[in-house]
Amino acid sequence: MGSACNEVRALRTKIEDVDKMLAKDSLKLLALGRSRSNQFRLLDKMLAKDSLKLLALGRSRSNQFRLLDKLKLMSVVLQTQPTLQLLLSSSDFVAALELISSTQEVLAKKLAGVTSLRHLPSQLKEMSRLIDKMLSTEFESGRIIATTAPPVFRDLQTRSYVEDDMEHCLTGSGEAPPSLDSSHWLQVLSLASEALGKLVQRVKAVHDVIKHTAEMSAGLPVHNDYRSNTDKFLSLEEFGRVEVKLRDLLASVCDYCHERLASLVSTQSDKQSITANQIMELSDIVENFTDLCEKICGRQSPALKAAFKIQAGNYVHKFHSSRKNKLTLLLDAERWKTADVPAEFQLLVDKIASGEPLKSIPSSPVEDNNKKLLNRVANSLKIGNQEYVTVGTVLILIRLVSEYCVCAYDLPILAVVVGRNLAELLRTFNSRSCQLVLGAGALRTAGLKTITSTNLALTSRALQLVLWLIPHVRAHFTSISNDMISSLDAVERDIGNHIQQLENKILSIMNILLGDQLNEWDAKPPVPSKAFRNVSRHLTKLYEAVGPVLPEEQVGDLYEVVHDNFKIRLREQLAKMNIRNNGGPQHGVVTSELTFYIETMKGLKVLPDSFTTSKAMEDIWNR
Repeated sequence: MGSACNEVRALRTKIEDVDKMLAKDSLKLLALGRSRSNQFRLLDKMLAKDSLKLLALGRSRSNQFRLLDKLKLMSVVLQTQPTLQLLLSSSDFVAALELISSTQEVLAKKLAGVTSLRHLPSQLKEMSRLIDKMLSTEFESGRIIATTAPPVFRDLQTRSYVEDDMEHCLTGSGEAPPSLDSSHWLQVLSLASEALGKLVQRVKAVHDVIKHTAEMSAGLPVHNDYRSNTDKFLSLEEFGRVEVKLRDLLASVCDYCHERLASLVSTQSDKQSITANQIMELSDIVENFTDLCEKICGRQSPALKAAFKIQAGNYVHKFHSSRKNKLTLLLDAERWKTADVPAEFQLLVDKIASGEPLKSIPSSPVEDNNKKLLNRVANSLKIGNQEYVTVGTVLILIRLVSEYCVCAYDLPILAVVVGRNLAELLRTFNSRSCQLVLGAGALRTAGLKTITSTNLALTSRALQLVLWLIPHVRAHFTSISNDMISSLDAVERDIGNHIQQLENKILSIMNILLGDQLNEWDAKPPVPSKAFRNVSRHLTKLYEAVGPVLPEEQVGDLYEVVHDNFKIRLREQLAKMNIRNNGGPQHGVVTSELTFYIETMKGLKVLPDSFTTSKAMEDIWNR
């Protein structure tokens, strides 16, 4: 046993020795591997990475040299324009053209695609055209220089300088920053129009000097003492050509100024709001500049007025859209009930009725102590000998119509457009009110429970007020523009038809109510019967609904139709019941019922006396 234990112990000792040896060998192997890895990294850095880095540095250096050459070339190209100015000032046109040609070649071949130089080719092209023009001028003036006196030479040189100065001043005059608000935009316009006006006047002054010199050179009579000292070297034919050229020059300058100012007018964005006063200020600027140029060159240029018309058209479109939307919202919320009339609306209607052009909306009336009568209201609008009981939306409509009239007066150039928009506004009011009342749309939009005879009568009276308004509006627009607004005639007809439909609706309601009562009526005591008492009640309610709203003549016409329809229905009912005018008991009952009906009509005082007699009812017995 002891020997076995010793053997096991010896074996374990050997195993531990082997493990220690293996551990030492493993550590040596790891250290050797780490050393080999470091050597490989060092070898890779020395043989590969450093070489590649040298190549990259060489390429970067080459690129930087090429970039430096490009920058130097760009620097030289950017000096082209100052150099051209120096060459032109010394009249070295050949060198200037060679410089332009070489610069264009460099831009096309070596500097193509450079963003900062993208505008330079077009500028060089314009400069080349300018040199061509200057060469032509020099060539044409060479003959004159050789034969004319020094004053003529100085005048022609001055003309050339003025043309160059004009082109320099007008270049880019229409490029305004789009971020300007309306007030600053108008200020820029005013300053630009003043500057261009002065420039046109300067050109006109030079034009007059050159023309005067040409007249002296042609031997024409002039009002000064220089004619005797000037040689005559221009024939009348040549003088005529010079005069035509000068006239064309003046017209071209005015046209170009109009175009540049028109481009400045057109820069105003539709997103920028503009007021009526600003439109008027813009109109004054355009008119003043147009009149100045027309006096100078003798004809009109259309560009500026066309640009103004576009801006004014945008304003009129926004003006119309906002008021049309406002009217639509008011109509949808209208409950079709009578509204009080503030004093300012009565004053506005009186102003319209006076027949004078509506230049502005009248302010609120004031008392002697200068306090506004804001609390003074009336039940109706008084126009002549009539009173118009109406709804609140129509009062707002009257003010909107007045605003259209004032807008047309302020912008006579667009009076026809404003008139068509006004006709569309009135057409919208007519059609929408028809949908809301006759079509019962107000039950949904305004929450009405039912459309009553009062609603129908108020709508009819409101449309009658609009009908009264249309002739005055037509006269106002006719005084501004000779073009008639035919669309107002169509609106007038549509409103008249709508009023008739409303009356027919009231009559239809009454015809149904009275017909239902007659269908339930039986010619038996007691008298008056329940049916005829209901007939009397319906007639009274109708008067309560339409009497305070409609004029007496229209109420009388309504009741005449109701009366005639009632007699027709009663005649049919008597024939159906086989009741005759024979003095019998049923005839006596009918006579008593008719007496009650006639007394009701007399009490309402809506029919002439000839309609409320017993003889007037005898035709119900006719078969």
